[in-house]
Amino acid sequence: MREPLTIPARQERVRAFLDRLGATPPQVLLLEGGHDPEREALALYWACRLNCARSLACKSDQPIQTALLAPAGQPKVEPCGACPECVQILEQVHRDLVFIDGRTESIKIDMVRELRSLMGEPPRGQGKRVIVLFEAQALQPEAANFLLKSMEEPRPGNVFVLTAPQRERLLPTLVSRSFVLTLAWPEVWEAEPVVGEGENASEWAGAMGEFWRTGRGWFERTSDKGRLDAPLAARVLVECQRALAGALSGREEFGQSLRDLGPESLRRLYAALDMAQECLEYRVNPALTLDWLAVTGFSLTRGQ
Repeated sequence: MREPLTIPARQERVRAFLDRLGATPPQVLLLEGGHDPEREALALYWACRLNCARSLACKSDQPIQTALLAPAGQPKVEPCGACPECVQILEQVHRDLVFIDGRTESIKIDMVRELRSLMGEPPRGQGKRVIVLFEAQALQPEAANFLLKSMEEPRPGNVFVLTAPQRERLLPTLVSRSFVLTLAWPEVWEAEPVVGEGENASEWAGAMGEFWRTGRGWFERTSDKGRLDAPLAARVLVECQRALAGALSGREEFGQSLRDLGPESLRRLYAALDMAQECLEYRVNPALTLDWLAVTGFSLTRGQ
């Protein structure tokens, strides 16, 4: 069995839920939470569940409510991971798997348009055509709106899988059309290595969170010339993203002031983090980049 079908034990609840959900699959499944390798593994697991020869042989026609509430002792219907269908899915070469990876580039409208003609055809196998938009927060606005139109006109035999760190990073209308499953949130994050004389990314991220709460204490850091370089700034952004994920799961003190933000404000904050990362990639001054993020986050926490 290939590694992607080996689901971490802490995601066993979600894996078992997918097994039962496969009896009557929703048109759009959204997987949020966890780490991105876990989201990828479960997206491929879902595609296997809907196309595995063994799963299809055990296919149930029971209503979705019955399937989800099935007794724990009921025999499981799960993909084998070894049949040609499963192996091809895990290799991402299956004829009924479309995998669009938002980690490598933005998901543009042309990519989504190409799906329309494909969706007009029936699946080539006996299962479902599974269209995975991995890290769907990379959808450009035009692509997201075009995707919504495709979802409004469901084609038999086609299902979508969207993945994202948090649902708030997607358009609310996309989320409202999805069956949302939340993976176990990441465990407490490992501390960043110390940089220079006592500097580390988590301390800087904490200072960012303090500024978002109070409007104080940030610019003293960035005005100290040479204290912040691009590698440290990149790690600060990662720590900020981790802290926001923790805020959503109720663990991070950093995010105390963020829990009252509405979905649109959270989406704008995540978009600001993405923009800051792009600025660093284009070699914009790290201090100016994080100063802009600090002011943006402060404004959002004040409802501006």
